[in-house]
Amino acid sequence: MKNLIKVERARYNLTQEQLADLLGISRQSIHAIEARKFVPSTLLALRMAKLFNLKVEELFKLEESEIGFTEPLKIE
Repeated sequence: MKNLIKVERARYNLTQEQLADLLGISRQSIHAIEARKFVPSTLLALRMAKLFNLKVEELFKLEESEIGFTEPLKIE
């Protein structure tokens, strides 16, 4: 899953350590999320989005290969 954590962190002039402290997680977790080696929990993703004043879907984006379907459901 793509994310804009590093971009937003730079916009706010935060180090990985500072962001980790604000969120109550480790710097290594921030690094892993930025490197796309770890997908945060829904709660953490929502907290990060709130911190950066973004919608979660603006901060995190699914890649085409991760979607798993071709069209969204439709109500008939």
